[in-house]
Amino acid sequence: MEEALWAFLERHLKSIYDGDPEGYKATTHEELSLYEWFVTPHRLDGLPFHLFMTERQWATRGRPYRVDLLERRLQLYGDVAIFSYTLLLTVEEEGGLRHTAVNESRVAVRFPEGWKVVHVHKSPAQ
Repeated sequence: MEEALWAFLERHLKSIYDGDPEGYKATTHEELSLYEWFVTPHRLDGLPFHLFMTERQWATRGRPYRVDLLERRLQLYGDVAIFSYTLLLTVEEEGGLRHTAVNESRVAVRFPEGWKVVHVHKSPAQ
């Protein structure tokens, strides 16, 4: 079960960084709530904002990238999974590689149609 859940999370993250809105919708609940300190100090609700960002490949600008999940932890409570990790994003740019690290927690719930991310919280990894 644990390996399948990490594979689900990897599909979810890949949809974000590949700019795949259909994959994002397939792995994210429509009532998503999200805190992203680098966007706004307020909670963002629903899919529209993040679909807009995903469609435009905001994090990678369509360039080759790599995602590593450091210090991974999974807490499973019945139909609720809590993922916590430090996400290290490496993007190939004209001047070389750009690295960004963010601490993330993602909460997923198992619905009849499968697992969906329902909440995300990000904080700086400094």
